[in-house]
Formats: sequence, structure tokens, C-alpha cells
Amino acid sequence: MKTARFGVGAVALVSVVSLTLAGCASSDNGGESGDINKVITTNGSEPLGPLITTGTTEVGGGKILTSIYAGLVTYAADGSIQNDVADSIESEDGQNWTVTLKDGWTFTNGEAVTSQSFIDAWTYGATYSNAQASSYFFDNIEGFNYEEDAELTGLTAVDDLTFEVALTSPEADWPLRLGYTAFMPLPTVAFEDMEAYGENPIGNGPYMMDGEDAWQHDVQIDLVTNPDYDGVRTPANGGVTFKFYTSQDAAYADVLGGNLDILDAVPDSAFSIFEDEFGDRAINQPAAIFQGFNIPFYLEHFSGEEGELRRAAISMSIDRDEITDVIFQGTRTPATDFTSPVVDGYSSSLEGADVLAYNPEEAQKLWAEADAIAPYGDTVFDIAYNADGGHQAWAEAVANSIKNTLGIEAIGKSYPDFKSSLEDRVAGTLTGGTRAGWQADYPSLYNFLAPLYQTGAGSNFEGYTNPEFDSILKEGAAAESVDEATALYQQAQEVLLKDLPSIPLWYSNATGVSADTVENVEFGWDSVPLYFQVTKG
Repeated sequence: MKTARFGVGAVALVSVVSLTLAGCASSDNGGESGDINKVITTNGSEPLGPLITTGTTEVGGGKILTSIYAGLVTYAADGSIQNDVADSIESEDGQNWTVTLKDGWTFTNGEAVTSQSFIDAWTYGATYSNAQASSYFFDNIEGFNYEEDAELTGLTAVDDLTFEVALTSPEADWPLRLGYTAFMPLPTVAFEDMEAYGENPIGNGPYMMDGEDAWQHDVQIDLVTNPDYDGVRTPANGGVTFKFYTSQDAAYADVLGGNLDILDAVPDSAFSIFEDEFGDRAINQPAAIFQGFNIPFYLEHFSGEEGELRRAAISMSIDRDEITDVIFQGTRTPATDFTSPVVDGYSSSLEGADVLAYNPEEAQKLWAEADAIAPYGDTVFDIAYNADGGHQAWAEAVANSIKNTLGIEAIGKSYPDFKSSLEDRVAGTLTGGTRAGWQADYPSLYNFLAPLYQTGAGSNFEGYTNPEFDSILKEGAAAESVDEATALYQQAQEVLLKDLPSIPLWYSNATGVSADTVENVEFGWDSVPLYFQVTKG
């Protein structure tokens, strides 16, 4: 029996697969739970809803969930996977998997973590009537249904520590997904009232909620270490407090003043100085983050042949090189696809990628062709962005580039915070484009494509649908080798380059800083700090 080896964004799947992931030894320098002198502070954002593993898809809530839960596997700094709750994940054909759990794991209420803890959680997430944003993560398990409640017949408990998963077809990177929050286990109490449970969730991870009042809405969430956690992320501190800021500049000032330990997103106003101000406490490294803006197809002038012409014209009217140089000071790289350069399979030479190059003459020509179909007139084109995320400068620069190239009125449209900016996206009431970044859930091309552009996907807020794209994506997910899957995912992106449901802009670096109050600060492949290894005091 051969072994499948999993690395950053790549999975080698052969005809006979046996995956027994190596976990690293637990740290012996664990923090003292509840010791306020050892609790680290970092920036965050108010979660968009209750903290439910299968319902939370935004970064603010995701950082908290991955801190209080432990899944079958976890991700190292480079994106490689290590066993956490799983003892082994094995398959002979890549389609039928046997998962064996380590004995002795418990939730923080004392309940044992068993096979049923995973099966019940995944079933809840997949059930149609529960309307979970991450439900599509389970659509490859036998029994899943997008139209009505149905039993996940592909999940079978063998015993308390063993369960089997039957997929609808072989999948090259299925185990790589299992560190994402949607695949975390849940205790039985969660299913009594999931919404209420999400206000004070009970996990099995390195941290836990600091009492019933741990979540002060719109202010912060307080986590302390879980003394019973015995996985690969044993904390070296006493807890983590996520402070919710309405501006990155305020958070940056707090780090400078020693009132915040870690900031994982430097404001654009500090790009030219943060490395000088913080020295070796500054982080500027590639990360699995894609930035673009979406244009809904329900907008007048942006569907059909006219819409295809206008989308391409807008894309070609943006001088990405100048904007990344002037505004981002070397912390961004102009996009050539819809993924990220740190993920295996990224390409800078996809067919149709020339639509992402600055070409004002061609942009004007295409806009004129669209006007011949239906005049754009004095319609204002706006780009919605959340002001608390440091997006104003680039949104206005992109709008100005469009305005200067096409001769139309283009502006940035500010929302006070991410939550309010998402409301119009969800409601389908945008008046123009909208900022649409993506921070990968797990290191794979598929994760940059399926959640955002697959028909009905949880983060496909603008409702893009193309049967050709869906078909190619599904074929890639069922590929029996990484090379075959990669080729198909690249082909799927070529469909996106024609339709342009999103206008790719650039890839973000992980930019962050830390105060001299903490040590051992390291950022992972996904730009999130490895909180558990930070020391304080």
C-alpha cells in the first residue's frame, strides 16, 4: 500500500492510498489558563453571526473558531497538514475513507469527542433546511442534496473512535480540506439550540471561551487556554483576546503604544514605514489571499454580450502595477489568475489572462462596442468597500483609473464595516461593484474557486452561475491525480476570465506587526498568526 503525501496546496493521489499523517510533539511550555498577564491581544472583527462551525465563512469569525476547535487535522505554518484529533485517515481508492480518532479527546464541557461528534456536525452542516453557508463542503459525500433534506448516507460510525466516509467519486485533495472549520466536531448540546450555542460555543481546541460573557459584541472576544487540550497546538500563553477595531489605523497606533500585542493587517497609511518602525517585528510575506471586486450580473449594462464587453473594458482600464507600487508599497502583486502564487498550481499564463493587463486603448474600444448595444450614459459606477478594512485608498485609485480610461463617473462607495457592506451583497441590492477578497480555508486551487463561483456556493453572494464552469470544477475535484486536477482547475479559470464575475486585482502579502510585549510571533500560510506559539511575559 502506497502513501499519499500532502504538501502546500498539493496532494499526490495514487490508485491505492494510505494516509497516516505525522503529528508533531506537543509543546511542554503551555500557558496558564486565565492568567491575564499571559493573555495576548490581537485585532479582529465582529463575527457576522453566531459562531457556528458550518455557518461562519468570514475571516473574523474563522480566526476565533480555529482557536477554540480542533479538527481531524491542522495546518502547519507552511500549509502542510498534521494530525490533530485524527490518528489516521486511510483509503485504498481515494473514494472510501476510514478515519480513526485518537482516544481521550474531550470538549471543554467534559463530553468525549467521538465519531458521532463529527458525523452529527457534518450532517447538520449539510442538511438543506439548516441553510449553512459551508454546506457545499459536504456535497461530495454520498447522500448530499442541494434541494431538500437528505441523509448523508456516506457517513457511517464503526465505533466511538472510527468512522467511514464514502465520497461520490475519488477526490485528490479531500483530506487536505479537513482542517477547515466546517469539518470540526460539535458536542451534543449544540443541537439543542444552535443559534444560542453559537453565542458561547463549546470546543475541543487549544483555547476556550472565557465564560458566558466572553463575547462582548462589537468590542471583543476573550479566550483562555483549554487545560485539557493535548494536540499539536498546545498554547505557550494564557489566552487570546480579539479586539474589534473600526479602523486599522487605530489598531496600528495601539501596537505602537503597546496597547495591542499583534496586528495581522497593516493599514495602507503605514505601508511605507511599518518595516522601519517595527524592524524584525514586522511581517511582509506572501500569503494565500486574493483580492478583486465583483460586478453583479443583475446590474443594468452588466449581463449578456454588453456585460461581457464592459467587464473586460473595466478590467483593462485598471493600472494594477501603478496602484500596487504607489499605494501598497510592495505589499501586493498584480493578479494573473483567481488563486494565489503560494498555492501549487497557480499560473501566470492562462488563456485569456491578457484581460488583466492594463490596456487603455483596448478598454476604450470594448466600451464603445458595448455602448453600441446600449448606451451607458451618465450612470455612475461605484465600488463598495468596508472602511474598517483599510480599503479606501485602493478603491478610490481603481475608480479613478476606470474614470480616467473610460471617461465615465466612477467612485468608491464606503460602508462603515464589513458586516454592513455584506448586507447589500446578500440582499442583492448593490448599485455597482463590491470588494471581494478571499483568504484560503485550506491550501488548494479548488478552495479559491468552488466557494466563490460555483453555482449556489456559500460565498457566491453575487449569484454567478455557469454550467460549463461547474462541470469542469466537478471534474477536477474527482480527478485521480494532482496534475490532472490542476489542469482542470486552470481550465475552469479560463471560463472565469471570459465571464469575469470578479475582476482580479492583486494578491496580498501577509503584513503584520507585533509589540515588544510578545515573542515568537509567526504568520502562517493563510496570513493568520500562529497564536498558540506566541509567548508573553
